[in-house]
Amino acid sequence: MITRIVKMTFREEACSDFLAIFNQFNAAIRQSPGCMYLRLYRDDHQPNIFFTYSHWDHEASLNNYRQSSTFQEVWPKTKALFAAPAEAWTLSLLDEQL
Repeated sequence: MITRIVKMTFREEACSDFLAIFNQFNAAIRQSPGCMYLRLYRDDHQPNIFFTYSHWDHEASLNNYRQSSTFQEVWPKTKALFAAPAEAWTLSLLDEQL
């Protein structure tokens, strides 16, 4: 299993547009093969910064999602609202392996 964290900084006036996009597509993302968990977080002190936090069974499943029609539709709409480039991390849990 991997965890994917994506930090997105939006133009302040675009936050409600992003939330509408996320609400429109979150069920489809959650139903993507290999997606085990998806949550959206908002920074308490900088309300134009959001994080998606997701679990995927394998990195291949995440990569397949990134090639999907859902991603091809949602990402350009989301990216157009950015105030700064997104940052992303793909993480593997170590304490269960030690």
